[in-house]
Amino acid sequence: MSREELERIDDQGLSAWDTGDAEALISILADDFVWNDVSMPEPMRTKDAARAYMQSWRTAFPDMRAKMVNRVVGDDAVAVEVEFTGTNTGPMDMAGQTIPPTNRAVQGKGTYFAKIRDGKVVELNTYPDIASTMMQLGLMPGM
Repeated sequence: MSREELERIDDQGLSAWDTGDAEALISILADDFVWNDVSMPEPMRTKDAARAYMQSWRTAFPDMRAKMVNRVVGDDAVAVEVEFTGTNTGPMDMAGQTIPPTNRAVQGKGTYFAKIRDGKVVELNTYPDIASTMMQLGLMPGM
């Protein structure tokens, strides 16, 4: 797969996060994808699970915006550093608990690694900076 194709697919996924378009995100996932996220106890393997995960972030932060800071492109994968902003005006599901909104704004960072085959993401590993986000929301003491 060409570098341009990998970047196009990655751009489509990041745009989906930035705009909250779950269907655009789902459209780039292979039928047999695996999505590992540090905030989830088990890998996501269904499009319904991926849709619910994205929706939980958008419910907690309806005004969320995401942008790429750095990207490295390999033969069949991309590694990306992202920044996101948002205001926690909705309930947040985390670790099996629902946390009421704090109405606080956050500026967070994260990284992800996406492996792509035949034009679709087959493996996604996401690492949102949960600790920093929780500190900014007043849910965890700062250092």
